[in-house]
Amino acid sequence: MTPNICVSVKPKTNKEALALIEKAEAAKADFIEIRLDNFETPKFSDLSASTKIPLIATNKLPSERGSFTGTQIQHWQTLIDAAKNGFQYVDLDLTNLKLKEQISDLKELNVKTIVSFHKFDGAFNTQEMHRILNEEKSSGADVCKIISTAKNTQDNLTVLNFISENAAKTHLVCFCMGEQGRISRLLSPVFGAFFTFAALEQGSETAPGQISINDMRTAYSLLRQ
Repeated sequence: MTPNICVSVKPKTNKEALALIEKAEAAKADFIEIRLDNFETPKFSDLSASTKIPLIATNKLPSERGSFTGTQIQHWQTLIDAAKNGFQYVDLDLTNLKLKEQISDLKELNVKTIVSFHKFDGAFNTQEMHRILNEEKSSGADVCKIISTAKNTQDNLTVLNFISENAAKTHLVCFCMGEQGRISRLLSPVFGAFFTFAALEQGSETAPGQISINDMRTAYSLLRQ
């Protein structure tokens, strides 16, 4: 198998976004997440027209360790505009009070939803991950995303075992953030995760513990030998 990698980028302008998409294409990304937190007046149709790689619209609030400071209406309007202009996926937080309503709106546009839940101060146990996964599946998510933060090596093993047991039931994205979580970022698709996240290059990470896509591709090549 060839693991799927999503490159996450956080542009401020359309010009910068187009350049980052071009670099992600050259690095053979399977998905590109466009973080919209700091994006000023995006022209989504230009972005989607520039690539055949599936684009993911993500607009993180400060509560999600993001930078978007507008209203809830503006937050949703940004995401729905991306969906109407060629983005194939939209990332929504599981705690969103309008989650099912927004998923329904996106499905009418034939846009897939990634429902996410993050823990920034530690790891989940297996029981917690099962509960979160069931909630995400019940919401109508096309992709279920469960992200925690590793404090030790064992946290990675718990996550990888959970993926192995559940990835056949749904499209699952699951790993640990942080320096201690890098091994689960790398190995999660080997254990069955739908894709994992990478930085475009060192220094452009959008989350703690991200590995560059080139380093990931190199590691996967070594694993196949």
